[in-house]
Amino acid sequence: MTAPRQILVVGPSWVGDMVMAQSLFMTLKAEGPCDIDVLAPGWSLAILERMPEVRGGIAMPLGHGQLGLKERWRLGRELAQRRYDQAIVLPGSLKSALAPFFARIPQRTAFRGEMRYGLINDMRRLDKAALPMTVQRFVALGRPAGKPLPQPVPRPRLVANPASQARLRAELGLDPDRPAIAFMPGAEYGPAKQWPLAHYGALAAELVERGYQVWVLGSAKDAPAGQEIAAKAGDGVHNLCGRTQLGDAVDLLALSAAAVTNDSGLMHVAAALDRPLVAVYGSSTPDHTPPLSDRVAVRYLRLECSPCFERVCPLGHTRCLHEITPASVLAALATLGVTAQQDTCGAA
Repeated sequence: MTAPRQILVVGPSWVGDMVMAQSLFMTLKAEGPCDIDVLAPGWSLAILERMPEVRGGIAMPLGHGQLGLKERWRLGRELAQRRYDQAIVLPGSLKSALAPFFARIPQRTAFRGEMRYGLINDMRRLDKAALPMTVQRFVALGRPAGKPLPQPVPRPRLVANPASQARLRAELGLDPDRPAIAFMPGAEYGPAKQWPLAHYGALAAELVERGYQVWVLGSAKDAPAGQEIAAKAGDGVHNLCGRTQLGDAVDLLALSAAAVTNDSGLMHVAAALDRPLVAVYGSSTPDHTPPLSDRVAVRYLRLECSPCFERVCPLGHTRCLHEITPASVLAALATLGVTAQQDTCGAA
């Protein structure tokens, strides 16, 4: 019997991209027997633990943007002992290719990025028109050069931790008998991707009135946003921002009846858990990084000024988000099976 190929993937630095990388791992497994390790930021290990295709995560000892040449050399020499057959480097930076080079991994695959000739010896040319979506680009690196993508491209499917779910419900005081709608109001990129908090608050109030509880998920920096939403909706809203780790958020999303989110990393987590999902887009577009699930309703106005991909609206009005009303999102939830008796959120 042929021994499984040993593959190291240098993972991306964003939550959403790490979720989409699971499609690459699925593709590699479909190609033949292999063991996959992922070199990635420490925060991402909880995501990787919920991907059955990954044997193990290896925490990158350096922060985002740090060169740390000596540290990367030491890391490479440690990785050399694992005798990988191939490294696949997802980021386009020069520094991301150093550890596989120092590890002397014989095949080092990546798209052409910063000046890293020699560091990468299986260099691919990226045709952005042929591969417009991030997930397609990741999957292409798991195929032999020039070979077509699998059809359909496999979709990420995270696996929640039941023991963690039970613990979280008890620790956070969550009602196990009341269906929950998860809100993810944060967007690391900037306010041009954030649906207005007043809209989230109005929607939360309506959902609580209809018998749901609302869980607001995010990091500690999103806690003020969670407080503002809770203040508008009253009892029934749990502001969990900063009270959970990333792995906890995965497990809570798996328990939710549905989710409402900006274009964010947690949007991709919810899609990978196959939760009914309303995704609100503003300065970005679903054309490149859509949530990969059938149970998704996208709210995107396609105004003449969008997508601009700016962190802050250059025109100062952020119409692309303000004009997506709470009523339209409520209607989208109804199409996903979140039942509603009457519409009282305002005009659609």
